[in-house]
Amino acid sequence: MKVQIREVQTEVKAALFEGDLDFHSSPEVRSELSKLADSQTKKIIIDLKKVSYIDSSGLATFVELFQRMKRYGGELVLFNLTQGVRSVFEIAKLDSVFRLAGSEQEALSLVS
Repeated sequence: MKVQIREVQTEVKAALFEGDLDFHSSPEVRSELSKLADSQTKKIIIDLKKVSYIDSSGLATFVELFQRMKRYGGELVLFNLTQGVRSVFEIAKLDSVFRLAGSEQEALSLVS
């Protein structure tokens, strides 16, 4: 799993994941996202266009980040979900918990 984090705007960081987000890769992803939460990054947008598969441990990683960010008033938006990944969020009923956007521009408008 490749993880790239960049600053998009003041107080907005974007994370791009590439590969499968599963039991094997979720510890690495969790570690990277924990760094952002530890520094209390106010706004995080996560690009999932290069993630073709996600399992329950991948979902749990996002739920953890969401809960941590909620405690300090942070905002989280996931965007560019492939149909397969979006389906997993819908089946788990997490599409009603997370803000999901179609593009980076839309994600930025949701956290602005």
